[in-house]
Order: sequence, then structure tokens, then C-alpha cells
Amino acid sequence: MRIGLLTDGGYPYATGESRLWCDRLVRGLPQHEFDLFALSRSAHQEDQGWVRLPPQVSRVRTAPLWTPEDGTLRGSGERGLLARLVTGGEQSYGRRDRRRFTDRLTALATAICTPDEAGTEAGEGPGAQLFAEGLYGLAELARERGGLHLALRSEGTVRILEAVSRARGTGRTVQNATVPDLLAFAAELERALRPLSLDWYDQESLGAVDLCHAASGGAAALPGLLAKRFFGVPLLVTEHGVPLRAHYLSAADSPYGTPVRALLAGFHGRLATEVYRQAAIVTPGNTHVRRWQRRCGADPAQQRTVYPGMAAERFGRVGEDAERLGAAGEDDGAGGPGTLVWVGRIEPSKDLIALLHAFAEVRRAEPGARLRVFGAPADGEEAATYLAHCEALAAQLFPDEATGAHTEGVGPVTFEEIGGPEIPGLAEAYAAGGVIVLSSVVEGFPVSLVEAMFCGRATVSTDVGAVVEVIGGTGLVVPPRNPKALADACVALLRDPERRARLGAAARARALELFTVEQNLAAFRGIYLELISHTPVRREADTVDAHGAPLPFATPPEARLLGHWTRPGPHLRPQPDPDRAAAVPCRAAEPGARLPDRPGGPEPQHTRRPEPEGVCAVAAGPAGDGDA
Repeated sequence: MRIGLLTDGGYPYATGESRLWCDRLVRGLPQHEFDLFALSRSAHQEDQGWVRLPPQVSRVRTAPLWTPEDGTLRGSGERGLLARLVTGGEQSYGRRDRRRFTDRLTALATAICTPDEAGTEAGEGPGAQLFAEGLYGLAELARERGGLHLALRSEGTVRILEAVSRARGTGRTVQNATVPDLLAFAAELERALRPLSLDWYDQESLGAVDLCHAASGGAAALPGLLAKRFFGVPLLVTEHGVPLRAHYLSAADSPYGTPVRALLAGFHGRLATEVYRQAAIVTPGNTHVRRWQRRCGADPAQQRTVYPGMAAERFGRVGEDAERLGAAGEDDGAGGPGTLVWVGRIEPSKDLIALLHAFAEVRRAEPGARLRVFGAPADGEEAATYLAHCEALAAQLFPDEATGAHTEGVGPVTFEEIGGPEIPGLAEAYAAGGVIVLSSVVEGFPVSLVEAMFCGRATVSTDVGAVVEVIGGTGLVVPPRNPKALADACVALLRDPERRARLGAAARARALELFTVEQNLAAFRGIYLELISHTPVRREADTVDAHGAPLPFATPPEARLLGHWTRPGPHLRPQPDPDRAAAVPCRAAEPGARLPDRPGGPEPQHTRRPEPEGVCAVAAGPAGDGDA
């Protein structure tokens, strides 16, 4: 089948989120053909180039979301901007188009500014219907007129937003929005709705795919919503994180005021609800994401938890060594069994400050213990400052120690980077200690924890995000921001090598069962087939040849039947005659008769006699028995 893979700030670019996962998905399913529809987030990302694409990628369409306001959106296909009908221009438009734009934008803004009543389920209130009406109305207008991004930044848009925000029923925070606030929100709204102005919505682009697979919610799923709206293409949404939650967490660092943040939160919340409502299947990466999706309106019957697949072979040697040494009752760890290891990106959410204070307690109980921190600061000045603060605190808490009068002092805490001669890769970093520690206060899917499990290491983690779901009883979990509890758990494992080996072996077995690339590919292979089985041939171009003549067997007969193709419907079964059934006495079941489907269940309405042999066997059966 032909899959339209939708990404936002990731694949096929060399940097960005979900890049590795998308690449493994495309390469792992060579029987399918992939069309990539990618949104880029910055000029720097585009300058980094693309990864090498496999042959099953037949086409790549890209569009930047970072273009300046006065620039032309590449890939937007602007054929006479609708903005001219609002701001004026060489070409004039009629009253009907102006009214359509005003009505659709008013409906969208009303849904954003007006919260649902308390107790209303997500997607059930009138706000969700208003948002859908406004969003798809603007999309149809953009498709007809060639784009909306200048229209959404016009004075008319600001006037509409001002009128809606002052209306009765809106929140007090929104009512206090000033004109500068509305101008800032209009700019952000235009940027979020730029996918509506792209030229991807025709029979040669998204209309030509069998299935749209969005690698995340938000902007990446917008083209999928329009493909379903215009062409009936089913939409599959995969989320390893929660875009709405990420927006909430980043709002505190936003330069905008409270009214703008409230309006943006309203828009992203409505968009998430609409994406979950329209998706045929939603695949969260863990239970933590699944709960957020359900809270935002996702149907539990349409959710399938699919853990992100990770390459286990790169950790195979370390994991096998740990398993072999643990079975022999020997200690493992190149850095010694008394060494704690932390691996990850250094940033405030990892809470290394609490880890250092916890290690001070560990040193009091186990004076020979060491802590090795492997990682580099995340992007940004804040992360670099945080790393310097952690190094200063470590130097203050743990001064250098020398074993003799003529030896150089070495501190028990070291900050190291992966890639040197001693630690050339991630596997060697996890092998450098006996216990792996995760001290985060905010975490989604703990990748470093799964890597440690592949290496057969015992772990001590804080109870955040999907940690408990990933660990599943194969490690110790403590509350976040509790250095005392973290220290006690580390000391308990350092003093019990048999327990360390037992937990490490169980962790490796669990990781190999649940978190491998093969498991991930098998899940999506089945989901693709499930979705396409419910979608008959939709495009006329697939049923005719180059001369317009119908192709034999292009449309299977099953496509014309109601209901699921593989389940016999009631119209194929003869209805029993009540009068005749009352006249026929009860007798034993004949050979070949059907038994009840389950113990205690009702008898089937009819029985199938043994089928006769021969080429005319079908004709010998009773009429309507479904054999034909």
C-alpha cells in the first residue's frame, strides 16, 4: 500500500524529533511505498540536510514553517491570495467569499475563546463542533483561493478576534486581551494554520495515498485531517509524547502575556481533540501518553499502545556478559560493582542536584562508592549554566581524594562525555557501573532506562512519566525530589549483588520482549493491514487503464458488501420460520452440525450439512447458505 508519512520538524531531516523512529519504520516495512510530507521548523534544520532515504520512499514534499511573514511559502502553491479580499489588492473578490472567511474565522475564534461547561467531555460540547466548522471551512477556502497566511494576519482578522474575545461567555483572561495581545495571537494562529495553505491537497499528492500516518499530533496531523476531509483517506496518529502537554510546560518560558498564552492553549486543546476524534486509530507510546489522549477526547476503543522500538543489538554484548556473569555469581561492571552511573542530557528537568545530594548519603553508608555522570548539556544557555552549577556543587560536596602522599587526588564524582578512548559508546557507559540511576522530575518515555535494561543492569528511578510502566517490577522506583529515598535504594542494591544480578536479568528479558524494533514493526504492520481492510478502493484512477477502460478485478466484489468483508452478515443466513420450528421435534445434532460458539451460548440459527464432493458441490447446497 501507499503510506503518506506526515512529520513536523523531524524525518527526513538529519535533526529533529522522531527521526530515528520514522527511519526505522520506513526501512523495516519495504513491502509498502512511502510518500513523505515534512514540515521544517527552522532554517538551521534545513541546512543540516536529509538522512539517506531508502528506495521505498517514492516522493518527498516539504514546507517550512519558519518563513518570514513577507516571504512566499515554498510548497504553498499560492494562486491569488485570499488575503487580498481582506487587505485589498489588484484582484477583487465578491461578497460571498468575504462572508465565508468572516463566518469561518468567527466560528474558529469562538471555539478557542469559549471554554466548555464544567463536566463536559472533551469533544462532546458545542465548542468542538464550532472548531471543526471553522477549521474545515477555512481549509476549503484556502484550497479554492490559494492560501490564507496573509489573510490571517490582516486587520480584519484582528477585528474578528477582538469582537469574539469581548463576547459573553469567554473567560476573564481572554476578555482582558489588548490589541498587542491579539496581534501576537493572530501571528501565532497564522503560523499554526500554515498547513492549510499548502498545495498538498489534490489527487496527485495526499489524494493518492491509501493511508496517512502522522508521526505526532498538532501541525503534523493537520494535513492528515484535510486528506480525510477531502479524499476520505484514513488517518493514523502516533504520539510518543504529548504535544499539548509540551505546550503547557513551555508556556511559562513564553515571552507572551497571560491572555496570549490562554488563547494558544485553547487553540492547541481544540486541535488535539479534533485530531483524536478524526483519527481511525491512535497509537500512544506508553500509558502516560494514553491517559493524556483519553483526557483530550480520544476513544479508548481506537487506542493501541505501541512502544517505540529501539535497537537492542548495539547493547547485546554488554547484556550477554552481564547475564553470563550473573549466572556464575560474579560481579559485573568495568567500573566496579560499587559504581553508580547516570546517562542522559544534562538539563534542569533531570534533577542532578538531587542526585548529588543523594550520593552524599550513599557515601556515608558506602565510602568506596563512585558516581559517573555521562552526558552533554542540552541545547541552550540554561543547560550549560546548569551543568556548571552541578560541577561546582560536586566539587564542594566531594573534594578530591588521594590514596597516598605522592598520588594525585581524584573525586568520587566525575562528569564525562561519551566518545573517548575509555568510553567509546553508550554500551560501554552502561557497562561502567553496577547500578544505573535516573533522577528526573519530568520524563516522557525513559529511553536511557530501556538502554540500561538491554544491558542487563539493575536500575533505581524516580516515579515520573512512563517509568513504572517501563520498569514493570524489574527495578527500584522512588518518589521524585527525595534524595533520602534515592540514596536508600542505591545502597540497598550496592550491598546485595545477587539482587542486582536478578533484577538485571529480569530487566533485560522484559526489554527484549517489549521494546525492540521488531516488536514495533510487527505492531504497525498489523495496524496498516487493519486500517486498509476497512477501506475499499476509492480512486477511479486505480480501476481504469490508460485508455479509460475498466481494469478486470480492480474492485473486489467484497468491496460492495456492507459491513466487515471477512465476517458473514445476517443477509447471508436464512431466517428460521417460527411456525416450522415449532412443528419440528427436537433431535440429536447431525454430523457436521455447528455447536454453540461458547459454553452455555445459544445454538446457531442454522446448521451446515457436510458439503458434497465434485465440481458442482456448491450448487448442491441450500440457497443462501453463503458458500457461493
